[in-house]
Amino acid sequence: MKVLKFGGTSVGTVESLRSVKQIVEEIPGNAIIVVSALGGLTDKLISTAQLASMANPNWKSEMEAIRQRHLNIIEQVVPEELKEEVTTKVSRQLDALERNYEGVALLRTLPENTLDNIVSFGERMSSVIVAAMVENGKRYFSPDFIVTEKWYGKNIAETKKTDNLISKAFENIGPNEKAVVPGFISKDILTGEITNLGRGGSDYTGALIAAALDAEVLEIWTDVDGFMTADPRVVKEALIIPHLTFTESMELCNFGAKVVYPPTIFPVFHKNIPIKILNTFNPKAPGSLITDQTLEEDFDVKGVSSLKDVALVSFEINPELKNPSYHKRALNALSKHGIRIIPVANPNPDLELCFAVAATDSDRSLNILQTEFAPEISKGYIQSPLLKRNLAALALVGKNMRNKSALAARVGHSLRRKGIIVEAYSPGNSDTSIIYIIDQEKSPEALLLIHSLIFKEH
Repeated sequence: MKVLKFGGTSVGTVESLRSVKQIVEEIPGNAIIVVSALGGLTDKLISTAQLASMANPNWKSEMEAIRQRHLNIIEQVVPEELKEEVTTKVSRQLDALERNYEGVALLRTLPENTLDNIVSFGERMSSVIVAAMVENGKRYFSPDFIVTEKWYGKNIAETKKTDNLISKAFENIGPNEKAVVPGFISKDILTGEITNLGRGGSDYTGALIAAALDAEVLEIWTDVDGFMTADPRVVKEALIIPHLTFTESMELCNFGAKVVYPPTIFPVFHKNIPIKILNTFNPKAPGSLITDQTLEEDFDVKGVSSLKDVALVSFEINPELKNPSYHKRALNALSKHGIRIIPVANPNPDLELCFAVAATDSDRSLNILQTEFAPEISKGYIQSPLLKRNLAALALVGKNMRNKSALAARVGHSLRRKGIIVEAYSPGNSDTSIIYIIDQEKSPEALLLIHSLIFKEH
């Protein structure tokens, strides 16, 4: 069985939906089709909710635009004999959405659980439309079998329960059935309230289903031909990467590539289920294949990715009072609070401890570390942590990166020759990536420089 996920751009217009229909109907046997909301709709649902929470009457015209967009799509893609039924189902959803907005406008407040419910309507409605549009389509409701629990304030999948529920939900799928599932949305395991898997969560929905059912492949259909060696909006000469490993794809996504939502990779990685990245608008293109092993013909370096909005937290330690436990304590303190750390070192040897974090976590990281090392700071063993903002993390991703010290030095030298200061770097502590922390404004220039340096022979 295949699991296919179609993102917002793939279900955003009449033309793209017709392409989805053709792709799905050419699959022999059964398949599971995970769909996002219509392109751009999730942002529209959120912005309309914010207008309503301020009692701004413009929410009503936004709601009417949402309604008309869905009804127009139904009119053009749903078979004639099903139009009345689908229009009725989607209109009920639209009416329920409008009532949510009315409640928000009345109370002038937008609680998290209310917003979660509001944004769920995008996938609820798109899945009804797609299930009616494709031959042998049947809609399933993902909150019936994807459940979440809270972890540091975020909703994460409770995988054991979810696996069992998915297996039961699809145990009687028909031999030629195309099961259509709304992506992104889920249900809290304790309260039963609607939750979601985060922006990009439709990819994760597909991965959870593929892993639970031991699918032959997870296909992610998007608007690009596959993973590329750099962001093509910055580097016009970027190449398609024919093949990469799960770990390499995860690293590229963690450092800014938007092709796959990073948590997607974990469930299928553990089951060794390949992922294919394919283009809805160019379905004949071979795309990118992701598997567990490198291939002989693989690019040595797969790509260069850039993650913006990074901050650098660093400590100055009294050289006479160095303690190897400081580094471990700092890592543990941050990770216990759910903060993702980019392990790097500062070129300045006096700054012994150095961590890169997302800018949104920077103030919290500073407070955590000041608390953790309060005794040492008060005694003068460690200076108060320093924070540097407006940075970017550039990652070179590929195989055996730990052993590419000559490449790392060459890249660092090239950056410095162009006047791009390396604030911190990863000194060979990963097999998959080499990381440079630089000024965010210099990121496009650095990306062009590094890509040219590495891929000039391709």
